Amino acid sequence: MQRATFHRSALLRLLSEQHPQVPEPKYDFGERLGRWLDLADAMTLFSVLGSGAGERTPLPRAESTESDLPARLQRVRRALSEAIENDGVFRTDPNGSAPRIPFPLPQSRASAASADTPPDFTPYHRYYLAHQREMTTAITALRTQARQALAALSPAGRQLAGLDAAFEKALAARESTLLANVPILFSKCFEQRYAEHRAALVGENDPATWALPGSWLAAFCNDAKRLLLAELDLRLKLVSGLVAALTTASGGANAF
Repeated sequence: MQRATFHRSALLRLLSEQHPQVPEPKYDFGERLGRWLDLADAMTLFSVLGSGAGERTPLPRAESTESDLPARLQRVRRALSEAIENDGVFRTDPNGSAPRIPFPLPQSRASAASADTPPDFTPYHRYYLAHQREMTTAITALRTQARQALAALSPAGRQLAGLDAAFEKALAARESTLLANVPILFSKCFEQRYAEHRAALVGENDPATWALPGSWLAAFCNDAKRLLLAELDLRLKLVSGLVAALTTASGGANAF
């Protein structure tokens, strides 16, 4: 029986569209998580779950209060989204701000005599990795602040913060490895867009035309933005959950 895909993130759906030959995972989420955690990780999680919430030393209080974290989350989301959208080539900031991470304009590696050679993907690999580093820096800081606010709010909030910290430590290396593979997989889209361009080309293959609206590079730029925005949405899910829990608790719902 085919697995349902309604629970997949937008990032996984986009990658699946580009790589339909990738097989479905053999294990469900719980089984895979068990394979990712070692004995030390399991002991840490057991300790957090089994400890009395009131017995643990509170984490340092966040510099910002819990009340401004939802607004901070929205600012981080907006800033990272705008950095992705403002590529500096096919879309620019209406206020004239320079892009933080400009979209590369390639030069064909081929000479006129060997124009079938595709352009180099390396600048686009670096471009994608630069956005990933920016996401990691901003979201990690926000996630730490959310945990600090939760830990200072209540014993149950402190336990939730401890669980999140334990999972982050246990899964950080695997997450980094998996996300680093995204731009590598995305190189196939780059190759496909260029191949379609070459197949439809009439006349000279002039790299100067690649930056024009409607070009193959414009289509690829849009593909990159869709993938980056989907990754941003995925990366923000955990911190969004922490902020939602914090908002519920501090709103007097007595959830914690």
